[in-house]
Amino acid sequence: MFVHAGSEAEYQRRHQPIWPELEATLLEHGVRTYSIFLHPETRQLFAYVEFASEAQWTDIAKTDVCRRWWAHMRELMPSHPDNSPVSLELPEIFHIETR
Repeated sequence: MFVHAGSEAEYQRRHQPIWPELEATLLEHGVRTYSIFLHPETRQLFAYVEFASEAQWTDIAKTDVCRRWWAHMRELMPSHPDNSPVSLELPEIFHIETR
């Protein structure tokens, strides 16, 4: 994902904090951890999310609060006609985890 030039501070402000209803929806849908990072020079956003199941993650996009959030953020970042942010999936190259 990307942030439009000049929208970096507003993007950050809108996440400090996110709407309580959106946070509750994320947690109810199995999100365990969610971080978004901003590259200061390219304005690229990198989101890292751990969630319980792919189906629950996908279902978040169907919620009213998620759709309202997308509309709220649309002016700050490239978006699709349904207001969802334009994003790419990055292939995982390396991973290590201990249990």
